[in-house]
Amino acid sequence: MEPRTSCPFRAGDTDVSEITPDIIAEHGLSSDEYAQVEEIMGREPNLVELGIFSVMWSEHCSYKSSKKWLKTLPTDSPHVIQGPGENAGVINLGEGQAAVFKIESHNHPSYIEPYQGAATGVGGILRDVFTMGARPIMNLNALRFGDPRHPKTRHLLAGVVAGIGGYGNCVGIPTVGGEINFHPAYNGNILVNAMTVGLAPSDRIFYSAAAGPGNPVVYVGSKTGRDGIHGATMASAEFGDDSEEKRPTVQVGDPFTEKLLIEACLELMATEAIVAIQDMGAAGLTSSSFEMASKGGVGVELDLERVPMREAGMTPYELMLSESQERMLMVLKPGHEETARKIFEKWDLDFAVIGQLTSSRRMVLRWHGETVGDLPIDPLAEAAPEYDRPYTTSPPRAPLDTASVAESDDPLADLERLVGSPDLCSRRWVWEQYDHLINGDTIRRPGGDAAVVRLPDGQRGLAATTDCTPRYCYAAPVEGGKQAVAESWRNLCAVGAHPMAVTNNLNFGNPEKPEIMGQIVGCIEGMGEACRALDYPVISGNVSLYNETGGQAILPTPVIGGVGLVDDLSGMPSGALPAPDLDVLVIGETRGHMGQSLYLREIHAREEGPPPPVDLDEERRNGRFILHQIEEGRLSACHDLSDGGLLVALAEMSLAGNLGVSIELPETSPTVAWLFGEDQARYVVVTNDKQAVLEAAEKAQVKAEVIGRTGGDSLKLSSGHHISLDRLRRSHEEWFDRYMAENPADSVA
Repeated sequence: MEPRTSCPFRAGDTDVSEITPDIIAEHGLSSDEYAQVEEIMGREPNLVELGIFSVMWSEHCSYKSSKKWLKTLPTDSPHVIQGPGENAGVINLGEGQAAVFKIESHNHPSYIEPYQGAATGVGGILRDVFTMGARPIMNLNALRFGDPRHPKTRHLLAGVVAGIGGYGNCVGIPTVGGEINFHPAYNGNILVNAMTVGLAPSDRIFYSAAAGPGNPVVYVGSKTGRDGIHGATMASAEFGDDSEEKRPTVQVGDPFTEKLLIEACLELMATEAIVAIQDMGAAGLTSSSFEMASKGGVGVELDLERVPMREAGMTPYELMLSESQERMLMVLKPGHEETARKIFEKWDLDFAVIGQLTSSRRMVLRWHGETVGDLPIDPLAEAAPEYDRPYTTSPPRAPLDTASVAESDDPLADLERLVGSPDLCSRRWVWEQYDHLINGDTIRRPGGDAAVVRLPDGQRGLAATTDCTPRYCYAAPVEGGKQAVAESWRNLCAVGAHPMAVTNNLNFGNPEKPEIMGQIVGCIEGMGEACRALDYPVISGNVSLYNETGGQAILPTPVIGGVGLVDDLSGMPSGALPAPDLDVLVIGETRGHMGQSLYLREIHAREEGPPPPVDLDEERRNGRFILHQIEEGRLSACHDLSDGGLLVALAEMSLAGNLGVSIELPETSPTVAWLFGEDQARYVVVTNDKQAVLEAAEKAQVKAEVIGRTGGDSLKLSSGHHISLDRLRRSHEEWFDRYMAENPADSVA
């Protein structure tokens, strides 16, 4: 039986006599955009040409609603080798090494088909990294699901986790970190953001700009099928009641082929054969060939019948729009074709010369000698829509009266509820499905502030984290954007890593709605402000819009993937309480901010007030202080404060170290606000030299106070309340196992 495609026509219809308004609408183009197409072409396009315009001008590929604002982000730094505009960003680590990294979304496909959607999201981001000449060394993710009580949530969660683990484990790259949150706003549109970090020689970075008219254009990897046709267009539209009908637009991945492709590409990269290389990601052969020619200022001619095909009767339309996985496009130096062919055939991969570069600056597509597409490259790129969409600024939230949050009769009973809630419970059920130790270089495993992987020199490490607090972004987009950057900064500092750069994944609803566009503008403004203040540039990223179903948008979710360098792994502090009879300090000022806190939501069922303000000078000062104390060897443990505040952070450190702690409550502050407030720029540290830390803090103008001492088998408050670690652990670890076992039929094999 022939596979269905999402295309409403048989794509042998390259010679359809008329492009109707219905066909134009099926391709996601407005009437104004189609008028531009006709103006550029000087005629009516045929179906193949229309398909090319459709995907290249889709929101997913062109960023037409966001690029005006993306241009405001800081992207430069002395250690940045490559910023936005390539397959991934690159930073210089010194000693001849570079880190290559990016984060990218696969939201719509993962909602439609969770296993393959998540798996191919991992595969796509891996290709973005090794395309640049880097060997991937770690994967991370950022996942958002709907209300756990929603009938689809368990099925989606099981499928996504299985897809991430299945692909990453098989391809042999450790999945070392990430985040998972739940909120009813994601009931109809989950988020699956995948991040990969790789290592490359700093003087051997590969780029996508094609060069050299006459040079051969080469296709390598898997054969092309009909999966994923119109995937980019599907990812640029809201969901309605027909989401299940979009299943054929989801790609199908093969991690074993991806592993072969990594090895074959890296082997060829060790030669001098490659002029340019590009992953076939969204929009497949169309985007890869078009982007390579556009960046290089050349033309390209493709003989599409030479493309390796896995299905009979495929047409030019399908070949250009297919998003089959594990494929790459290369431009080789003349005379190197046989060298490359032998390498790819050795790895049991397809290799085909499918065209050549020209000086025409046009894309010419042939099918058995007949021209089926002829498009100008530069005008198509330069005329790609860029919208300055109207937006409304989110009104400020009324301040939360802290006095309205009643003092707790038993704060540790509240803590037990918090650490057993979906957003704060142990993710062990998830991590156990990911191989996070493969290759043997994982130093800091999932569950801490940031993951850390050892670099080949043995002494240094690379740290990475993904962070965002969507409820903050919804309540105050600018402050929420700042906080996402600041939290990633803190997570890196907490493991002793010097923050170097970020990649971002901007997940929002429909930008044609002024309130949603206002969220986009506000979050980018806040992110930019934070990145400039922290010397923490944005070097790559992805935008995912139209994350709505039935008009219900997700929370604004601008995920930050941060990367930092640990200079000396031997001095890295633990994220757990390491030993008894050590002093516990809080670095940073505790003001008791309760607005938008998890305590307010989980204990009092209130989502109210503004998020905590972010003081970027304080973030920078406190982060640098933490790094200096780590370098001085004064901190045996460190953990940043975020969701749930101080008491949750202490509980996490206690459970990780299986060691209790006694906490001295302040005499003046409201206890509940001091324990559960989510003030920013704060860390919990453990030391055996508190006097030196306090003196250094005073000199650095950093707030520091001793709040407790390690020891015992429970958490104790000076008020007399206490809770055993065994009881706390049961609450913390039971939720996921119990939830996923409630209806095993929903799980994915």
